[in-house]
Amino acid sequence: MSDELKPRGPKTTQNSALKTQHSAKTGTVLAFDFGEKRIGVAVGDTETGLAHPLTTITASDNRSRFAAIGALIEEWRPACLVVGLPAHADDTEHATSRLCRRFAQRLEGRFGIHTRLVDERLTSRAAETALRDAGARGARLKAALDQAAAREILATYLASIQNKNGS
Repeated sequence: MSDELKPRGPKTTQNSALKTQHSAKTGTVLAFDFGEKRIGVAVGDTETGLAHPLTTITASDNRSRFAAIGALIEEWRPACLVVGLPAHADDTEHATSRLCRRFAQRLEGRFGIHTRLVDERLTSRAAETALRDAGARGARLKAALDQAAAREILATYLASIQNKNGS
């Protein structure tokens, strides 16, 4: 496991429900490509600006989904969370935009970690193109697509904060 992918050390937690207070604005970020069947997850770091696909959560019930997310948060101790927000090319909301907003609100409410929404237009297409270019096809492509899309969402977020910081 490379250095930028190693989980961070412990941070202060208020209780076992993972309500976490983070004093730093830099550090690890977890990103989510929300879907009704699967949730792609990526991890990255604001200091390096690098994002990596992490996993795909395939649990169908919310309790299991949030338990899996809770385990990832416990392991990685992110400074913030990012959720992709779908939109059409003409800036109108996508049918799943409302669900993504609700998912982001639930993440922030449940885990007490600031959660940002990031425009995810064309991230799935970019992820699929990158995977196909790497030789992924069929079941292998499908298995990696959601986490690769989450990586694209996170890369967009990391680039935006680096641009704001003048890097």
